[in-house]
Amino acid sequence: MAEPAASPTGAHRPEVLFVCIHNAGRSQMAAALLAHHAKGRVLVRSAGTAPAATINPAVVEAMDEMGIDLLAAGAVPKKLDDAAVLASDVVITMGCGDTCPYYPGKRYLDWALPDPAGQGVAAVRPIRDEIDRLVVALLDELLAG
Repeated sequence: MAEPAASPTGAHRPEVLFVCIHNAGRSQMAAALLAHHAKGRVLVRSAGTAPAATINPAVVEAMDEMGIDLLAAGAVPKKLDDAAVLASDVVITMGCGDTCPYYPGKRYLDWALPDPAGQGVAAVRPIRDEIDRLVVALLDELLAG
């Protein structure tokens, strides 16, 4: 069994998993934004139930506008696996419904956000901004608790 994540101070770091269907849009933005704001205080993962081949280019562009380069950070769509769910303290789903595995004892949140698939950057910006708002609130809660 894996050791719990520790922060630079040795304290337990909360682990958060963001899940959407293709891991090419919402979950990638959420993971990058939480990692950006948390500055190492939270372990962040993202995955998809049916991962796409690449990240949505409009999502990459929208994140670049915030100074977050998904591609340089090595972000790629990943397949959801049981280990990622089991390791997480909080699992946040975004539109995957019944395709996301459920494990008793895990904390689940569902963020009902529009899917940016097939959208241009103008349509992605408000989704990104709402994710950013949700991520900041989540981070405040995780670090307070």
